[in-house]
Amino acid sequence: MLNYIGDPEDTSGRGPLLRHDTVRALPLRQQIFEYIRASGRTARTDIARALHISAGSATTLTADLIAAGLLREVDEPAREMGRGRPPVALEVVPHAAFVIGIKLSSRRHSAVLCDFAGNVVATKSLPASETRRSIAKMVDEVIQLITQLLDKAGKTEGDIRGVGLGLPGIVEQTGGVVRWSSLLKEGNVPLAEAFAARFAAPLFVDNDTNMLTLAEMWFGLGRDKSDFAVVTIDNGVGMGMVVNNQLYRGAQGLGMELGHTKVQLDGALCRCGQRGCLEAYLGNYALTREAATVLDISSASLEPDDLLDLLFEEAQAGNAPAETIFRRAGRYLSVGLSNVVQLFDPPLIILSGERTQYDYFYADEVMIEMSNLTLSKGRRPCRVEIHPWDDMVWARGATVPALSALSDTLVGGLDMAAT
Repeated sequence: MLNYIGDPEDTSGRGPLLRHDTVRALPLRQQIFEYIRASGRTARTDIARALHISAGSATTLTADLIAAGLLREVDEPAREMGRGRPPVALEVVPHAAFVIGIKLSSRRHSAVLCDFAGNVVATKSLPASETRRSIAKMVDEVIQLITQLLDKAGKTEGDIRGVGLGLPGIVEQTGGVVRWSSLLKEGNVPLAEAFAARFAAPLFVDNDTNMLTLAEMWFGLGRDKSDFAVVTIDNGVGMGMVVNNQLYRGAQGLGMELGHTKVQLDGALCRCGQRGCLEAYLGNYALTREAATVLDISSASLEPDDLLDLLFEEAQAGNAPAETIFRRAGRYLSVGLSNVVQLFDPPLIILSGERTQYDYFYADEVMIEMSNLTLSKGRRPCRVEIHPWDDMVWARGATVPALSALSDTLVGGLDMAAT
């Protein structure tokens, strides 16, 4: 018996809630499947109406998917009391396939096991063994995490059809190569290739903020949005962008590195080795550097999270230098957000990450300055939503590439590859 996380009666659906004419071109059979998964449960008449197809086509194609073991019929509660057979709806067969999503960070690694409907079956976290490691050590940590997750869920390696993995850094998603990451000692690391030597299922590697953006697109505030941005403030500063219902990565898959845009020439040293990057003023390591000076204590005497919490407590208590650190960081954030608005004109920016617990980063003055720095005359204001997520949601977002590829394979008839 699978031990589902959350409400087992939740039938709200998983995946983008988009009109059929705005999504990428898919075979009609796959459009039907993805519409059902996004709806949770739906009747054939609703499918025909939503996708503008005949009732006969809806019946024929859903019958094929039922025969393939991918959909099943369920009784829907009658809307009005009366006699007769209860109305029948369709839903995805959850146990048709399973995938894993992983979020790696400097402090802990988190993983979720999801079924084919996108429901979370089990979760597992492990502390990170060290700050920076070799590729061999990283794969060891990932395999250890997966093994413990499978043991917890009563599953085996053979049950897993795909693994998604998000980590901070610059990732060439199409080849599974990590060009640079704060978690690795080396650069240009073929992570997908190294993983393939240890685990049978294909690995889908991407920047962790892209994975969180997919979580918003499938499970969060972006389900009904065709265009939105996600900006994260954590150990670094990340950004994900959805344009016309698709995750945008740039020509070589290396775009959206908001944290490494320059906000001051010859400015503070960033962990990437360059100076003046936005995250050199907003990231955890930047704030802890300032905190150690203001609080007159060694940064090595406390864990970074404890040091930042102490700095925040001092700022809230009226310590002017401590408050100055947060207000200055907030001003740099307003610069970064205004640049996002000016360049991409998104209707919504979702501000997330562990540091959003500090209200200085979404104070009214930050939002006002963001607007003042933008050429806003005649422009509809960009909405900013604060949506703090824990690492398990980042990990759940990492299941999306595997679920999408698996849908292409099992429903669309395409080959599954980690690309």
